Amino acid sequence: MSEQNKLSSPSIFIGKQGNGIISFGSGQPDLPPPREAIEGINIRNDLRYGLIQGEIELREALSKEYPTSTADNFVITNGASEALDLIFRALSPGKVLVPRPYYYSYPPIIKLAGMEPVYTDLNEGRIDLDDFKKKVTDCKVVLINSPSNPTGRIESLETLKEIERITKKLGIYIISDEVYKDLIYERENYNIQGEHVITVNSFSKTYAMCGVRVGYLWSNVQSIVDDAIAIKTHTSMNTNLVGQDMALHAMSTPKEYILEQQRIWRGRRDLIYKGLCDLGFDLWKPEGAFYVLPRCPKPKKFVWLLYERYKVITYLGDWFGSPDRIRLSYALDNKEIEEGLNRIKDALKEV
Repeated sequence: MSEQNKLSSPSIFIGKQGNGIISFGSGQPDLPPPREAIEGINIRNDLRYGLIQGEIELREALSKEYPTSTADNFVITNGASEALDLIFRALSPGKVLVPRPYYYSYPPIIKLAGMEPVYTDLNEGRIDLDDFKKKVTDCKVVLINSPSNPTGRIESLETLKEIERITKKLGIYIISDEVYKDLIYERENYNIQGEHVITVNSFSKTYAMCGVRVGYLWSNVQSIVDDAIAIKTHTSMNTNLVGQDMALHAMSTPKEYILEQQRIWRGRRDLIYKGLCDLGFDLWKPEGAFYVLPRCPKPKKFVWLLYERYKVITYLGDWFGSPDRIRLSYALDNKEIEEGLNRIKDALKEV
């Protein structure tokens, strides 16, 4: 089987570990969750059916982070992925403007919901407003992901505010995927604002709770919240109550926990960015999240060589709409990053 057939999707690598493998693949934090997330959990109380919309205590806690919100503005979901799925199905049909490169699950989720993705290509890893303006007029929804997976870039405040203005004028919804909002190195996060904004977030990245699968959607458009609840009633029903309890407890974590996480990610960013630049790769410097997207000649051949001969997992940029690049996650400790870079250096000699 050719490497092209073997590398048809990320599923070939997801969950692969051990046997000396160094994985720059999956974006799963290796740092421990805060102790608050696992202390005082009443598992016996959490083995029942729960509210489809999500437990009231968690929604009330979230409402304090969103001005003018109430618990009724939220739906607690099985990770951010279910939140996106519910939103697109609630808004279907129509076109969705998606910045490219994109998170690899965006196009399938959009298509499965009966909507059509339209792509606006990034310039140096950021939205090109000229291209954005040309393509947005025919769309019902705009999807924004800042910081971005896979680029690690953040959009400027000027760009985000201009997108607010354009979409408000045209009556277009903005879905703001903010799962990495607490992992920004350059400035504070900016919450996109407006009556047409739908926010998606998760406890996976901020609190290193990926497998717990707790996310949420927020909107002040009540019809979207109601439609999401109606769909969820007949699909997943309630979100894991143990997970919701952990999420509620995690919200009491001191801010120092997040600041320390940012310090660690910034240090890892600097290490992998310098290391890849020293090896001759062309890449954008991440400003948040934990991904780099270097340009790579013959990416399919190189990704398969790294895996088969050097036990290093990287992801094809093609999966993210960027066929001339590869994506690496630096969600692993410095020693592994350094060893992985050494193996990549050796592999380059064969390409």
